Amino acid sequence: VGSERGHRGCRGDGGSGPGPTPCPPRRCPPGNYRTQLWDKQSESFLPSTPGLGMHVEVKDPDGKVVLSRQYGSEGRFTFTSHTPGEHQICLHSNSTRMALFAGGKLRVHLDIQVGEHTNNYPEIAAKDKLTELQLRARQLLDQVEQIQKEQNYQRYREERFRMTSESTNQRVLWWSIAQTIILILTGIWQMRHLKSFFEAKKLV
Repeated sequence: VGSERGHRGCRGDGGSGPGPTPCPPRRCPPGNYRTQLWDKQSESFLPSTPGLGMHVEVKDPDGKVVLSRQYGSEGRFTFTSHTPGEHQICLHSNSTRMALFAGGKLRVHLDIQVGEHTNNYPEIAAKDKLTELQLRARQLLDQVEQIQKEQNYQRYREERFRMTSESTNQRVLWWSIAQTIILILTGIWQMRHLKSFFEAKKLV
């Protein structure tokens, strides 16, 4: 992602531009990012200096900020949300001096880890002293748990979609009824008006 100085970039899942990222309830997948600054001499992006600051802000589907924190030129962030749905992740630099020296161009590499990929299994095996078979069983259990979470999230989305469809159908029904009533009242008024007109002209 390329951005100018002071520009705020929001990234979504599976997209190159602004957009939301779907997230099941509770703890959401961690994100890793690193930045690169434009170098005029080499005409390429080079790793940023440690002095560059990045601000990470995450909003839940209701627009509530669940994470707002200052990080360095590269880092890792996690957040917890109790509201399932599409979350918006925004990253922007608050450093003007670094951007000016770099020509005003900043590239951000963002990696969102999902599911069992968030676990460092070699570290878990060394910490818990697990055998290869036990570690494989642990991985399978994590995969099953992730599948169950995705199924629950899909049920939640299906329920939301059903509620939205029922609400839309109900509004369409009431709008049709209102249109019918308006047409009937308009017809009655026109008939009364025409009758009064004919009576005034002594045609009836």
